[in-house]
Amino acid sequence: MRTWFEPHEAEEFEAAKDLLVRRCLVWAAERGMAAEPPVLEAALDFRHRSVDGRLAYWDEAQVRRFLLEWIPRHATARRKLPGTALNAAPNAVPGTAPDSLLTLLRYIAAKGLRDPRGATLAELEQAVKDAAASAPAEPDRVAEARFARPHLDGQRAFPQPPLALPPARELAEAAARSDVVRWLAALADWVGAEGKPLTEAGHLRPADARQLAELLGTGERNPEARSAADLPDAGLLLAWAKHARIVRASKGRLLRVAKAAPLLHDPEKLWSRAFEAYFELGRDIPASSSLLWSVFDELMPDVLYSMYGMASPMPAARLEETVWLVYQDYVPSGRVPEETWRDRLARELTRAFEVLAELGAVELSHGVADALYSGDLAGELPDDDLTAGATPALPAEARARLLRRLAEPGLLVRLTPLGARAARERMLAEGRDAPLIGELADASAAELLGVLVEHYPTDAAARELDGWLVAHGGDPGPLLDAVRACSFRTRAAAMLSLLTRIRPGLRVMLPGLRTDPVLGPIVLMELADGGDPGHDHLGADENLLVTTEGVLGLLELAGPEKVLEQLRAMAGPSALALVEAMAASGHPAQESMEELRRLVLDAMRARSHPLRFVPGPRPGARGRTGGRRRRR
Repeated sequence: MRTWFEPHEAEEFEAAKDLLVRRCLVWAAERGMAAEPPVLEAALDFRHRSVDGRLAYWDEAQVRRFLLEWIPRHATARRKLPGTALNAAPNAVPGTAPDSLLTLLRYIAAKGLRDPRGATLAELEQAVKDAAASAPAEPDRVAEARFARPHLDGQRAFPQPPLALPPARELAEAAARSDVVRWLAALADWVGAEGKPLTEAGHLRPADARQLAELLGTGERNPEARSAADLPDAGLLLAWAKHARIVRASKGRLLRVAKAAPLLHDPEKLWSRAFEAYFELGRDIPASSSLLWSVFDELMPDVLYSMYGMASPMPAARLEETVWLVYQDYVPSGRVPEETWRDRLARELTRAFEVLAELGAVELSHGVADALYSGDLAGELPDDDLTAGATPALPAEARARLLRRLAEPGLLVRLTPLGARAARERMLAEGRDAPLIGELADASAAELLGVLVEHYPTDAAARELDGWLVAHGGDPGPLLDAVRACSFRTRAAAMLSLLTRIRPGLRVMLPGLRTDPVLGPIVLMELADGGDPGHDHLGADENLLVTTEGVLGLLELAGPEKVLEQLRAMAGPSALALVEAMAASGHPAQESMEELRRLVLDAMRARSHPLRFVPGPRPGARGRTGGRRRRR
């Protein structure tokens, strides 16, 4: 059972949602907890339609957004009948919603489904309580959000690969070596406690501008400079310092910002402040009017995200072509050839990279790009063949042009560890999934395996698992126990399969686990799928367990109707007898077996025994079989 689906996997998501809701309802009823199906469904829809799509990842902000925005809007939009769970007045949180959400969050945690990178259960419980308490005080904000943000669904972002970062000490040292960090600190010292006078236009006086350029070592020596505007590099750093809130202009003077004083003694925090301020420099980086500045703050993060996690430097030419797809709509029509506009955009993008290199967020080099970046350019590629969040497909002419450019040496760009960390922090703030090797060390075994199965490629999963084992004494026992405890058959099978792929020692143990009272059926399935010797010599009982395991998995993935359809196709008139044999097979998955009996076996029995009437006349027959005749 998965907790993450691509946007186009609508049927798979709906099946998983039905499974989670029906099992959560049973679990809640056994414990006397509130659980309204429409609220549970809405919560899962809310997470599926989000930027990251992780059903089991929740934090305080998402709790508030769901209860204070999603539920009120959808409650009124769906026009529920009186008495239903989502029926609510405008700007109100339905009374059952907080308790039902809390039940879902508790169920997810109890079943080992929680994504440990989100908030803890205790934090989520408090968030639900706080959101419910603050609802009456926030109707205006919710009403405003209804009009200001008409679509609460998030555009699904492309999942990022797990990233490994150097130790924190190395990152701090790299920040201290940044040219921009040193320049910003030097500029703040130069401004001093008294500040510097500004001209009526708000610029530094010429002498001060030249002094600043010399202090910063920009190499600009223009004796005719009338202000920092005539010294572009010094002017850029001055603008950067203003955007970073290190200095400010007030009453005709350039002053230090008092609250920024601690940053000047903390290179790492100053670096982070400068990185965020970089995206506000669209008007300041170029020396003349720019194509980039209008959407610089939106475009450049996406450019950095394109480089994130790449094993080799990315060719700037590849980035230029994708950026051109955005900017060609902004280019004014006229007699200037398109090639001229593309060249100008390329120069501006190169300058933007050079500024990032001075900060220490990227590394620039020159050479032939890795074949990775040209492998998808040959042949015919349909323009609509896109993965959610992926780079737009390039037109055939652009692909041909790019193939020629990539065959020759050119500018290459890659994120530094500092740049990668900063890009990851931005993505996390946007609600995106950006795994970090080592962040699951404190997770439970079930939560660890769930995240690895759904979000990590095999090599990264092996590294993360190795780190987890080191943090937990090296004992793999809890991992197998987590598989045993998993009540979702497809999830348990995926966990076991992952473990046997990345821990060969566990694969060797599988034959000895065939008779394990809990793991036995999925071990038999894993042995069969892996082609292990002896898997084709199963006894009758083992064959029945394997068949039952397959049906239970189908029930989770596709629902009872699909199971009934498949059983009839597979066994024909013997389908009922087969399911009855499965029900008596002794399969250890009690929760799944109860669903098999209730949703499949009972339905088959009901359909195989049509309704019979008690002895007597058929409905509508004239006359009576006994007693007095009716008088005519």
